[in-house]
Amino acid sequence: MTHVIRFEKTGGPEVLSWHEVSLGKPGPGEVRIRHTAVGLNYIDTYQRSGLYPLPLPSGLGSEAAGVIEEVGPGVAGLKAGDRVAYAGGPLGAYAEERIMPAERLVPVPQGIGDREAAAMMLKGMTAWYLCRRTHAVAAGETILVQAAAGGVGLILCQWAKHLGATVIGTVGSEEKAALARKNGCDHTILYRREDLVARVDEITRGQKLPVVYDSVGKDSFFKSLDCLRPLGLLASFGQSSGAIGPFDIGMLAAKGSLFLTRPVLNHYTARREDLLTAARELFAVVSSGAVKIAINQTYPLREAAQAHRDLQDRKTTGQTVLTL
Repeated sequence: MTHVIRFEKTGGPEVLSWHEVSLGKPGPGEVRIRHTAVGLNYIDTYQRSGLYPLPLPSGLGSEAAGVIEEVGPGVAGLKAGDRVAYAGGPLGAYAEERIMPAERLVPVPQGIGDREAAAMMLKGMTAWYLCRRTHAVAAGETILVQAAAGGVGLILCQWAKHLGATVIGTVGSEEKAALARKNGCDHTILYRREDLVARVDEITRGQKLPVVYDSVGKDSFFKSLDCLRPLGLLASFGQSSGAIGPFDIGMLAAKGSLFLTRPVLNHYTARREDLLTAARELFAVVSSGAVKIAINQTYPLREAAQAHRDLQDRKTTGQTVLTL
């Protein structure tokens, strides 16, 4: 028997509950993994609340690290005892043990700890596709990262700085501004009391930006568009403030033939070769020290509901890990 977090109806953090379940043996192409650490991500709250509908009852969680306990028939390249991590695939990472498709697991190299691996996979590979694929950040560019002190934001700011960009980040407090500056931001904008568009104009001397990375959604969407130069790209990859809702696509033309994308990690890593590339490049920048993974909060897995409350109340910074 093992334990998992499940929810039988959508709602607030209180819908998460602790269950004892039994696991069968891994089938063809599958492995049984014993988790050592589980990553907490904002998308977990979307799924729990019903913003992203799921068949119910459901498990939760997309990211974890652990040790392979047993491999099923036909699995090559992985064996019992291997340290592995993953992001994406079937939901259910909020668990002591689970069965996983072997093709979604990546080996964790020496020098990367289990908690570090669990904290970096989803957010780190998200930062990878944003700055390497969605818009390949180039040396000399100036970019904007909304929610720069968040989980993806801290990694993305460091990675973009490593690539030679000048990084502007929005934050909600002086404390978060200091954190963002320590993690690659050249300029921080306190969005609650500063005019974002005016500050971007000032920093760029009226040139505006080739790209804005925005995980905030409703509260920042139109301001993000106003920060772009003609032919600029808005990568809207989250909606922590709520759904953006419908808007007139003609606005993109009026503001300078702008580009808009709503990217998702699973599409960028659907092929195993792309998944391995993402993980390899992420592990490389972390191992080199160019990107540091700050685990600023940990909670026992059983206390996932409290972790969700703190995340939604913006009491967390950097990465949060559920421990076992």
